[in-house]
Amino acid sequence: MEQTIKSARKMNHLVKGLILAYLLTGLSLLLLAFLLYKMHLDEGKVTIGIILIYVISCFVGGLFVGKKAGERRFFWGMMLGLCYFLLLTAVSALTEPGITQGWRGIATSFVLCMGAGMLGGMIA
Repeated sequence: MEQTIKSARKMNHLVKGLILAYLLTGLSLLLLAFLLYKMHLDEGKVTIGIILIYVISCFVGGLFVGKKAGERRFFWGMMLGLCYFLLLTAVSALTEPGITQGWRGIATSFVLCMGAGMLGGMIA
């Protein structure tokens, strides 16, 4: 019974960490869009900005989850990165059918999200 309560509490922290990560992503993407509008950034700079936003958001979410979890922090940070990636991929697939990024880009996003979340959890 006590173990179930601990697991539910950790899942609750994971959801809160995901919300934090996506809020940070949304605000950062708005800032990037404003910079794109004002500074007329080229595609390469925008792509780098988007990747940095994903990594920083997963890292911050991993920090939050790792700090709240207390034990096996790297695992919970990695789980946050996995959930972030899966939700991001699902929303992308629903809004734009077909894989435009290719498997290489998807695999890179997967590794970056998981790695950043795990690193955030380990540092927490």
